[in-house]
Amino acid sequence: MHLMTDPATPATDPATPATDPATPATDPATPATDASAPRRDHYPHRVVVPTRWLDNDVYGHVNNVVYYAYFDAIINRYLITEGGLDIATGPIIGLVVESHCRFRRPLTFPEDIDAGLRIGKLGRTSVRYELALFSQGEPDAAAEGWVVHVFVDRQTRRPAPLPDPIRAALTRLVALAPPQP
Repeated sequence: MHLMTDPATPATDPATPATDPATPATDPATPATDASAPRRDHYPHRVVVPTRWLDNDVYGHVNNVVYYAYFDAIINRYLITEGGLDIATGPIIGLVVESHCRFRRPLTFPEDIDAGLRIGKLGRTSVRYELALFSQGEPDAAAEGWVVHVFVDRQTRRPAPLPDPIRAALTRLVALAPPQP
């Protein structure tokens, strides 16, 4: 994973042919540009994540659970490198209390994914990260999602305020666009 230099599809009735241009494509191999899909410029922090052979499933695309692993790696790398989170001995840890992913288009191996991270909500003890994964050269996200962390005291597991360095790092990523539902 390396830093880049540049700063929900409704269900369709399978019995109804998708001939109307306003009807979402049902074939993920032929995606259409989706006005509701997140765009790269909505995310102030971006990194490149290479897919791995083991990320694929028997259907030849990145398995759904791997998207959550990408989200986790992107978030924690940012917290450690930009916010100074000490995962080994620091006084607080982040616990995931909610996560979601909307799949819009398959990702595959070998592919370098452009990933975007922003903050949708920053509270006293919690944060909602919003992420999107893009195929290189594609303007619209192949997948989007969110993860909510509640930060807690390492020993007591009670909610704890975000330390100033982490809060400052997260504040830099406050969403440039409204959060996705």
